[in-house]
This record gives sequence, C-alpha cells and structure tokens, in this order.
Amino acid sequence: MLIDWFTVFAQLLNFLILVWLMKRFLYKPILNAVDEREKRIAKELADADAKMADAEKKQDEFQHKNDELEQQRAALMSKATDQAAVERERLFEESRKAAVALSAKLQEKLNSEETKLHQSIRRQTQQEVFWITRKLLSDLATASLEERLCSVFIGRLRGISGEAKSSLGQALEGITEPALVRSAFDLPVDQREEIQKAINETFSAEIELRFETAPELVSGIEISTNGQKLAWSISDYLDSLQESVELIITKKEKSETKVQPKREVEKSEGVHH
Repeated sequence: MLIDWFTVFAQLLNFLILVWLMKRFLYKPILNAVDEREKRIAKELADADAKMADAEKKQDEFQHKNDELEQQRAALMSKATDQAAVERERLFEESRKAAVALSAKLQEKLNSEETKLHQSIRRQTQQEVFWITRKLLSDLATASLEERLCSVFIGRLRGISGEAKSSLGQALEGITEPALVRSAFDLPVDQREEIQKAINETFSAEIELRFETAPELVSGIEISTNGQKLAWSISDYLDSLQESVELIITKKEKSETKVQPKREVEKSEGVHH
C-alpha cells in the first residue's frame, strides 16, 4: 500500500491548525471562563463565610446584649423589690408611729378629762363642805355663842398692836362718817357699848360707830373704815382653811400633771419595744 505523504502532511497540518485554533479560540476562553467562575465562586464563598462570620458576630453581640438586658432587668426588678420592701417598712413604721401618737393623744385627752373631772369633783365637794359648814354654824349660833364671839372680838381689838393698829388708827383719824361695825347677829346695847369703849381706849379717841347686821359673816364681827378693816369670825377661819385646802389641791393637781407626761412616755416606749 502506498502512503500519500502529501496528504498525511496536509492532514497533520490541518490537525495542528485545528488544535491551535481550538486552543486559541475555544479552550482558552473556556479555561478563562472556568477560572473566572472559580474565582467568582471562591469570592462568593469568601463573602458567604464573611457574612456568616458577621452574622455569628452579630448573633453573639445580640446574645450578649440580650444577656445584659436580662441582667439589667433582673437588677431593676431586685432594686424595685428592695425599694418596695423599704417603702412598705417605712409606711408601716409611719403608720405604727401615727397609731402610737394617736393612742397617746387619746390617752392624754382621756387622762386630762379624767383629771379635770376629779378636780371638778374635788372643788365641788370642797365648796359643798364649806357651804354646809357655814350653814351649820349659822344655824347653830346661839345667844351664848354670840356673846362669846363679841368677847373674843373685844379681846382682839384691845390686843391689836404694831402695823395693824397703826393702819387702823390712821384710818380712824379725821373720819367724816361713823366707822362701820358689822356682825352676823344683832348686837345688844351692852355689847355695843363694850365695843365702843374698847375702840375708844385702844385708839385714845372718841370714835363714832355705826352698827349693821351681816349674816354672811357666819358668827363674826368686823370694824371697817377708809379701806381698813379689823375682823374676827368663824368665817375667817373657814376662809383660811379653804385657802389651805385649795393650795393643797392645786399642788396635788400640778404634781399629777407633771407625772402624767412621764407615764405617757413610758407607755409609748413600751409600745415601741
């Protein structure tokens, strides 16, 4: 078999040209396209990894912020609970103090009213006792008692001295009206004369007298002129006794008033503890 070398070389040349053409216009663009696609895919994968990393980072940040918010919420809830407990305790303490103060005030008012009632009863009893005493002495006055009272008054008149005698003597000097002698009973003439004589001798002067009856004196006699007075009567003793009793009662009431606040303080401290 004969080989046509021209045909062989022509076909070989055609093949080489075809290979070059395919490489030049087919393989190379395909390879470039594949490279570009691989690069694009690699870039997209890199971008996806970056986005994934960024998403994970954002998720971590979100979780961290969520944890912080949860901690803050828990802290605020705990703080609000503590503040509510403190406020509740404060309100309870204020309510307790208000209740104690109100109780003390009511107790003080009650004790004050009780004290006033006791004071009123004491004073009323005192007044009733002295009124009954005066009434009884007035009813029991007899002629013999009145005569004795007149004698006692005369004795007191003769025994006057010092400043009392000087004051009464000056008041009797130069009077234009008779000096007034008042008695709880109507003095007989002889008793009036004895009183007149005692006054004249005591003050060494002729003193004009005017006699009046005054039942309120309760078995007593008094002489008065120009604002000066000399008296003796059971009423004077009763008045003195009444003043003494009133003084004792007043001291007792003051003492009770001072003791009362101390008791209230002790009660309040007892309630507090």
